[in-house]
Amino acid sequence: MNRYTSICFVVFTLTLFSCVESIPKNLEVESQSKEQIFDKGTRTSKEKFVGDVYMNLLVPEDSIYTTKSGSVTFEAGSRTNWHYHPSGQILMVTEGTGYHQIEGQAKETIVKGDVIKVPKNVKHWHGASADEAMTHIFVIPNTEMGASVWFEPVSDAEFTE
Repeated sequence: MNRYTSICFVVFTLTLFSCVESIPKNLEVESQSKEQIFDKGTRTSKEKFVGDVYMNLLVPEDSIYTTKSGSVTFEAGSRTNWHYHPSGQILMVTEGTGYHQIEGQAKETIVKGDVIKVPKNVKHWHGASADEAMTHIFVIPNTEMGASVWFEPVSDAEFTE
């Protein structure tokens, strides 16, 4: 009986220590996944965006790579104006839930992990959902063709359709 009690005690102790050790690791992984990859950046111009939008320009336009890239954070309900890109655009959603709409088509919900390829010269808008912020990385290739052509703001009616 004494040997049986000793074995149970050892098994219980090992089990307890293995559980206690795994808790901080799990919490650490969860907190890391909520951190943004890049800084939020600076607030954008109200001339091209509706609501609170922040941009961190990661790759400025230049004559060597002819590409522009950045991380954009849209607070809930914020969005771009209607616009197009002469060479197209790639969006990679890194956090949250948002919307993307091509003119004349239905609005699409976009979420973390989605990659959207917008064809050249196609008028569109993108931004956060009404209830949740959204962050994406944008890539505009071939900037020698021009980066963006901006139009009117997306109305509240268009946003909620």
